[in-house]
Amino acid sequence: MRASGRPASLTQVQFDAIQNRKPAAMEMIATYLKQHLGHADPAVMAAFRAVPREYFHYVYSEHRATPGDAYEADPKPWAIGWGSALSDYLGQAYMTQVCQPKPGQTTLEIGTGSGFQSALLSRIVDRAYTIEIIQPLGNAVSRIFAPLGYTNVHTRIGDGYYGWPEVESGFDVIIVTCAAQYAPPDLFKQMKPGGLMVIPIGQPFKRGQVLYVYTKDKAGKIHSRRDMGVFFIPMTGAIMKRPPGRA
Repeated sequence: MRASGRPASLTQVQFDAIQNRKPAAMEMIATYLKQHLGHADPAVMAAFRAVPREYFHYVYSEHRATPGDAYEADPKPWAIGWGSALSDYLGQAYMTQVCQPKPGQTTLEIGTGSGFQSALLSRIVDRAYTIEIIQPLGNAVSRIFAPLGYTNVHTRIGDGYYGWPEVESGFDVIIVTCAAQYAPPDLFKQMKPGGLMVIPIGQPFKRGQVLYVYTKDKAGKIHSRRDMGVFFIPMTGAIMKRPPGRA
């Protein structure tokens, strides 16, 4: 954490307490995935075991490390500053498995936040791209991947509404980790044939948001299905100014 510019004071006893909670959290994740998706993807479980979640518990607006909160028995989102949050680990496990990440793939995350979601994906796929619209958060989080050796995570500060068009090969998976009022058109364009996008759709700060899964077939046609109800912080930027049908 010092190497990422986020000093933390943690005794061995405190560190051991965090690690002692981890097996129960992993078991809860596996049970949740089996209940909701029929099985727990071994690659997803391996990623959760490999990525040190305590490293991502940090309140950036206060320059305060909170690793002792990791692997809580009652999963919940944790504020990390400037209105952003580290999502609860059950929801992140579910969305990760719905994305069906595989070796060789390239992924795009809209809404870097804590960086945990792209860190998970980076342990499975070849390249993980992630965009954050909040500049101070994006600047700080961009420095946390290298100390972990996660050199296949690529970050930028910008409006995720437009995706990352400079990645000319496109994306096998796009995961949006903020609630959009509709799916941005540019994200569909950047999906590879055979690609998939997972996105929460609904009104800001209101219940009734729904996770949608979009797929693009080999002919380029988009298919959609409704998944479960969710609650995310809102996507900001251009989407707030462009009503559906006027993108």
